[in-house]
Amino acid sequence: MSHGARVIRTGVSSAGPAAPTTAASSTASAGSDGELVDGAYFRSCAGMLKVAQMISLLVGFISVNNSQWTNYSAYSYFQIVTMCDLVMVLFFYIIHIFRVYRMLTCVSWPLAEFLHYLIGTILLLIASIVAASKSYNVTGLVAGATFGFLATILCVLSIWSSYKVSCITQSTSKYHA
Repeated sequence: MSHGARVIRTGVSSAGPAAPTTAASSTASAGSDGELVDGAYFRSCAGMLKVAQMISLLVGFISVNNSQWTNYSAYSYFQIVTMCDLVMVLFFYIIHIFRVYRMLTCVSWPLAEFLHYLIGTILLLIASIVAASKSYNVTGLVAGATFGFLATILCVLSIWSSYKVSCITQSTSKYHA
């Protein structure tokens, strides 16, 4: 009867009590399936990248919103794109934090997130270019376009990291079959 390889950590000394069992220590460190919030995602690279994206999108939106506009259509487009992108990044952040992807298995979450980042990055790049070209050295508009470009770079990093992870996962599973 094989249960797989397990790491057994013992903290037993001649005078001390036994350490917790491996099942208890593994759930305490990695989080059990019964927990509502995935605490490890907060500290992961993908989680921190999403937070940085949300902050840069919000700062770009606020910068443009509180400035005197030089071109209404350019900056309304920039605001719409930044808010839609911010809402979608927050949506996927909540999906990962509360592990909704485990309950809704009918959706391919990596594909959905990849498509969101692909489309959102292209729209954000276009909006940032248009906002930068129509800023006419107004400080708030330049700052908004700059944070738009920063959010675009962060979105490209998210695409690259998710694609890299999915390629590695596919290539290793192919050889183990």
